[in-house]
Amino acid sequence: MRYLILSDIHSNLEALEKSLKLAEGRYDQILCLGDLVGYGPDPNAVISRVRPLAAAIVRGNHDKACCGLMGTEDFNYLAQMATDWTRTQLTPEHYEFLRGLPNGPLQVDGIELVHGSPVDEDEYIFDSLEAVQAFQSAGAPLVFFGHSHRQGGFLLTADKRLQPIPLPAIEDNSPVGIALEKGARYLVNPGSIGQPRDGDRRAAFVILDRDQNRVDFYRTPYDLA
Repeated sequence: MRYLILSDIHSNLEALEKSLKLAEGRYDQILCLGDLVGYGPDPNAVISRVRPLAAAIVRGNHDKACCGLMGTEDFNYLAQMATDWTRTQLTPEHYEFLRGLPNGPLQVDGIELVHGSPVDEDEYIFDSLEAVQAFQSAGAPLVFFGHSHRQGGFLLTADKRLQPIPLPAIEDNSPVGIALEKGARYLVNPGSIGQPRDGDRRAAFVILDRDQNRVDFYRTPYDLA
């Protein structure tokens, strides 16, 4: 089974469509780590596109904020503005869809899906301390997380050494793959479709191949303007 794993789309329809086109024919199911909406201009179109395609979706903090399940006191000014606008744009159906999304962790085929961290759905994983806490709370050896908008993650080797997942430069539309080591544990961030924050504005996603025990990292440019 091959899974296309998307995260942090943030109402960016152009980036989503380009990513889906690149991934076409390379996966069997789609899994989504949340934040379908917020920031971008096409919340309804993104939900309409992802909803029938994804086998599983966990909610993100912007999903919660845009459907009124949480406030925006901790958001920056631009995020607050985007949330307020998105609330006025969502159709009643999509508003209720967001309210019904499950919180993570969610297990699918022996892997764990979270938006932020296994510790808390709204917690970030940026550094080694946060990674250690996440590994301690994880319910599976392979966890996919989003929220930070930074492609990569962490590896806990079979002999308990913690290290970042090494990722070389990724060419346009050409994946960089890592083989999942036996006995190791992984926290993998596919990166953000709609708003990367790792210094690379290209849309980011991953494809997990369960049969080959491999994760391929992708970056693809799109019409940002």
